[in-house]
Amino acid sequence: MKWRKQKRREPPAAVVQVRRGEGQPFGAVDRYVPLRTGEMALYRAIREGVPIVDAAIWKLVRLCGGVGVRCADRDAQTGLEEFFRTVDVGWGQRGIQAFLDRYLDDLFTCGHALGEIVLDTEGREIAALLCADPEQVEVKIGDSPLDFRLCRAGLGENRELPWQELLLFTPFQPTGDAPCGVSLLRSMPFMTGILLKIFQATGQNWERAGSLRFAVVCRPGEGEEAFAQERCGMLAQEWSAAMQAGREGSVRDFVAVGDVDIKVIGADSPVLDSQVPVRQILEQLVARTGIPPFMLGLSWSSTERMSAQQSDLLTSEITAIRRCVEPALCRTAELWLRLHGFAEKAEIVWEDINLQDIVEEAKAELYRAQAEKIRREL
Repeated sequence: MKWRKQKRREPPAAVVQVRRGEGQPFGAVDRYVPLRTGEMALYRAIREGVPIVDAAIWKLVRLCGGVGVRCADRDAQTGLEEFFRTVDVGWGQRGIQAFLDRYLDDLFTCGHALGEIVLDTEGREIAALLCADPEQVEVKIGDSPLDFRLCRAGLGENRELPWQELLLFTPFQPTGDAPCGVSLLRSMPFMTGILLKIFQATGQNWERAGSLRFAVVCRPGEGEEAFAQERCGMLAQEWSAAMQAGREGSVRDFVAVGDVDIKVIGADSPVLDSQVPVRQILEQLVARTGIPPFMLGLSWSSTERMSAQQSDLLTSEITAIRRCVEPALCRTAELWLRLHGFAEKAEIVWEDINLQDIVEEAKAELYRAQAEKIRREL
């Protein structure tokens, strides 16, 4: 008898190989990812306490603007552009750009942004596009890494929100330990704490130097020990009257008899120079934001070529941020198309990032045209 050699059949590969397996019956508790509301309060305090950080975030928000949309159908294109221009975003504002500004602000500060598409009563039109507070939700991870659900946070409920397809969620720079994104200010609390201590100490030093305090020492002579208490009281009264007259704008002399020594309290202690440590801390903070120092009003030494290179790096940074929020905008545009009976795909179009001098760009274009003309002649 001849045995036929059967081919060994390989089992089909799983769609997602790193999905979470079944664990203990109460393992659903471990799948909730809290979004660290306490840290959000800290990050907002950093923006309020350090103006340069707040200015850097607002500049990033404005530089990331200039959004548009494009689709193949002409009628759909007209209606979609009108929707992007006039959609209600709450608080008396309209347009997708106003929504994007707040969406990016939450993204940078909290590490993730949360939005909601609000339909009308009949469910046939997008009535509004709103930004929600990121502290209102938590994330529940499903069995697959591709599956996650947004849940209502607080009060120990953790109930899933009913209409997940109408919610917009964007993480900022997600990592393995923080899949829901990390804040742009995550590495700043230590440095900002030192910076605020320096500013507070500087303010106290100037308060001491601006409002002087004096120490009056009276040394009684021989045979005057019995009248020392009475003499000190008279000196204190006259000194107070002289200081009060100075605060009222008049000049009054102080006359004392005997060995009287008057010194300014704290005048001998030197005031520390804060320029070097403050600049070192600001360099760390500005480097995290990716904004060139000259755009924040910092007159640090930099050549013209260095400024141009910093602008190019900022352009790539803004492009990466735009890619981060583009899926949320695409979902909104494609939902509008489906609600109006269009089967088209929407494409988000961004305005060109222009950080260079227009005159220099015109010169470069002229030089390229002259070079092309010379090549044709040769």
